[in-house]
Amino acid sequence: MFQFLEDKRIFHLYNDKVSFVLALFPDKEGHEELLMTYYGKRLDHPECTLRTMQWWEGASFDSPRQMLPYACPTDGRGDFRPPMLRVLQPDGAMTAELFYQGYELVQGKPELPGLPSVYTEKNDEAETLTVLLCDQKTKLVVRLAYTLFASLPVVTASCSLVNQGEADLVLDQAASVTLSLPGSFDMVHLHGAWAKERQVERVPAGCMTRSIGSVRGASGHEHNPFAALAYPETTEHMGECWGVNLVYSGDFEITVDENAYHTTRLVAGIHSRHFTWHLHQGESFQTPEAVMVYSDQGFNGMSQTYHTLYRTRLCRGAWRDRERPILLNNWEATYFDFNSEKILSIAKAAKAIGVEMFVLDDGWFGKRNDDHCSLGDWVVNEEKVTGGMKQLSAAIHDLGLSFGLWVEPEMISPDSDLYRAHPDWCLHEPGRMRTEARTQLILDLARKDVQDYIISAISDVISSGDINYIKWDMNRNFAEFGSESLHDGREGETSHRYMLGLYRILQEITTRFPDVLFESCSGGGGRFDAGMLAYMPQTWTSDDTDAAERLRIQYGTSFCYPASAMGAHVSAVPNHQAGRTTPMKMRCEVALGGNFGFELDLTKQSEEDLEEMRRQICRVKEIRNTTAKGTFTRLLSPYEGNVAAWQFADEKRVVFCAYRILVRPNDRLLPIRLKGLPEGATYVDEEGNAYSANDLMAFGIQPKLYPRDYASCVIVLTRQCD
Repeated sequence: MFQFLEDKRIFHLYNDKVSFVLALFPDKEGHEELLMTYYGKRLDHPECTLRTMQWWEGASFDSPRQMLPYACPTDGRGDFRPPMLRVLQPDGAMTAELFYQGYELVQGKPELPGLPSVYTEKNDEAETLTVLLCDQKTKLVVRLAYTLFASLPVVTASCSLVNQGEADLVLDQAASVTLSLPGSFDMVHLHGAWAKERQVERVPAGCMTRSIGSVRGASGHEHNPFAALAYPETTEHMGECWGVNLVYSGDFEITVDENAYHTTRLVAGIHSRHFTWHLHQGESFQTPEAVMVYSDQGFNGMSQTYHTLYRTRLCRGAWRDRERPILLNNWEATYFDFNSEKILSIAKAAKAIGVEMFVLDDGWFGKRNDDHCSLGDWVVNEEKVTGGMKQLSAAIHDLGLSFGLWVEPEMISPDSDLYRAHPDWCLHEPGRMRTEARTQLILDLARKDVQDYIISAISDVISSGDINYIKWDMNRNFAEFGSESLHDGREGETSHRYMLGLYRILQEITTRFPDVLFESCSGGGGRFDAGMLAYMPQTWTSDDTDAAERLRIQYGTSFCYPASAMGAHVSAVPNHQAGRTTPMKMRCEVALGGNFGFELDLTKQSEEDLEEMRRQICRVKEIRNTTAKGTFTRLLSPYEGNVAAWQFADEKRVVFCAYRILVRPNDRLLPIRLKGLPEGATYVDEEGNAYSANDLMAFGIQPKLYPRDYASCVIVLTRQCD
C-alpha cells in the first residue's frame, strides 16, 4: 500500500511486514531533495522518521550533508561518503544537484528494458513508486523506481537517467540503490575463489569504507553481488538484518560506509572502475535492479524471503515449478576421451540405477580433443559422435533417458574456423596483445553481429537433435575491455554492453526453446547470480564436488539463492578437486540438497556403491519437491563447528540433514532442534517413530552420525493427518 503525506512531504510504501519511507527535505533555497529515512519493520506513523533530521551536532566547518540519508547521493556537495551517481559535464564539472520534480505510482512492476528483473504475475502483487529528480543545470532527469511486494518484506530499486539537456554527458558512476541506516552494523558477504565459492564472512563494518566487487566482466568466484547488514547481536534465527542483491551478472560493487556520526550507507551497482557511459541528448541509461530484503527473524528469515521471491518471481518458464531430472554428466567420467560406444555404455548404466537424463559435456564438436581448439565451431565431430547428434540423441532417448549438451557460446579458440574467419570478433585492444586463458579468448558480445551468430549457432545445435537440456558454460574472465565497435572514446561501455548483449542472447534462445532446461555455469560457480537465474533456473554451484567442501559452499549459497537453483552432483573418489575420499552415502546426502545428479563413470563403480546410488535416487524422487520448494532453514553452520545441519519443510514432510566432517574422541553429539514447524502437527520417520512438532522444536532430533569421518544422516519426517 502507498501513502503520500502531503503536509509532511513523506512517501510511505508499506505492507503488514515492512515500511519503506522516503522524505522530501528542503534546502535553504526551497528546493527539495530526496531522502531515504527508513526501511524496516512496519511503522504506524512514518513521520517519526523525520525526527533525526531536526538536529546537528557536527563540527562548525563540517556539513550537515554528512548526516542526511540521501536516496541518490552525488559528488561535490559536501557529502564525502560514497556517491551513487557521478556525472561528467563538458566543462569538467562532476557536481549534480538533484531536486524533486514529481512522482508516479503504478500497480504491479514494470520490466526493465534490456535487463533481467524480478516480476509480478498480477498487478495486485506489488506497487511501484517512481520519484523524479532533476539537475537544473544539465537537465539530467533521474527516475528512482521502488517496488514493494504486497506479501513479502521486499523492496526492489533501480534508476534510469535521461539527458534532457543540450550538452552531452558522461556517466562515470551509476549505481542502482543507496540504503541508509542509522547505527553500526556487521557486514556479511560471500567471498571465495574457484572451487571454494560463496564462503560466508561476517565482519564489523566499522567506521570505515568497505567494498566488495568484481572487475572481471562477470560477477565472479571471488565475490558474489550480495551483502547484508546486521546488528552485532543478530543470529541465524533472531535479530534484524537487511540484504541487498544485484540482479546483474557483470562487474559490480557493493560499498558500505559508516561515518563518524554512525550513519551507515550502502551503495550497490555497476562497478565504476571499467565503466563510463556517454549519454547524448535525449538518450537514457537504465541501471540493473537491486533487491532489498528486511528480516527481523535473523539471517534465515532473510534467506527464506530471497528463496521464495527468486524461485517464484525471478526464475520463469516451463521449468520454474517442474521437478528437475536426476542427471548424469560424463565430464569427470571421460573428459575429452570418448566415443558413442563409451557414452552409450555409461548411459545404459545410468538408466539401470534410475537416472533420468544423460548430459554430454565438452568435446563433441569441431576438433575438440583437448581444450586448445574449436570453441566457436559448433559442428558435431562425427569421428567421436557417430552419425551425428541426431543419432546419438535418438539412442539416448531409446534407453528412456532425456538428453542434454554442454556448450560454451561466449568463447572462441584462436585455433578455430570462426577465429580464422573473424579475428576481430574477440574482445581486444587494437595493436595490443590478446590475452589468452585456457587457450581461449572471449567473443565480443557488445557487437550485434556476434550476438546474432551465437543465437543462430546455438539454435542450430539445439535443433540438431532432441535436446532437452543445455549446460551453458563460461570458463574465463575478461583481460582486455576493448571492442572494435566502441573505439570512438566509448571503451568504458564495453563491459556493460557485453552483459546487455548476453541478456539479449539468453532471452532470444530461451524463448525459442521454452521446453529446454538451461543450466548456467562459469568455471563452476563464477557467475552464480540473480541475473542468470532470470533466464536459467539453475546454476552449477561449483566445480568442487567434494562432499565436505560442498557443505560450506551450499550453506553459503543459501544465504541468498534457493536450493532449486543449485546444481549438486555426486562424483568419484578420490575427489578430482580436493583429492579426498568420502563415503558414497555422504556424497549423495549432500547432493540431495540441490538438483541431484552424478559426475562419474558408473561402469567403474562397486556394486555396493551402485546399490547405495539406487537407494538414494529412490529417496530423491520421493522428496525432491520438498527440497526444491519447501522452506529451507540452516540449523548448524559448517563454519562454526564440526557438524552441519539444515532442514527442508513443506506441508507434507520435513527433510532433516546432518553431517559430521571429522570425528573427535569422546565427542557427544546432542539433539538438534528443528525450526518453524506447525504447532500441533505430528510426524513419523521412515522407521515408524512418531514425533510431535513441539518436541522436535523444543528438544530436537538425535541424528545418527556414526563416530567416523564424513558421516551423514538424512531423516524424512512425514506429517500425519491432523
